[in-house]
Amino acid sequence: MSSESPVLDTLADMTAASVDHNTLSPRDYMLARVAALIAVDASPMSWFANAAAVQESGLTIDDIQGIMIAVAPVVGAPRVMAASGHILRALGIAIAVADAEITEAELAADEDSQP
Repeated sequence: MSSESPVLDTLADMTAASVDHNTLSPRDYMLARVAALIAVDASPMSWFANAAAVQESGLTIDDIQGIMIAVAPVVGAPRVMAASGHILRALGIAIAVADAEITEAELAADEDSQP
């Protein structure tokens, strides 16, 4: 493989194929994805990787809480509680990434303003 990120590229290809080959609306697609993330005890990075799509689909906090309530009898309380913690960690990752991007932009702006 010539790519510098073959695993991420493969995951992106898999996701693109699943989007292209389904008949669900973007909102329903993400409802299913969130339920699956809860069911498989997805890591914070998995939640982070799906955060933009969740936001773009229009899902709200109330929707995600509703999904957690709906799947709890099937997957169990510990899985739902773990998902809550993973979502919070993913939020922390998103904040750290945003802070790093802001710092990088500020440094680049400082370098550009130097004579």
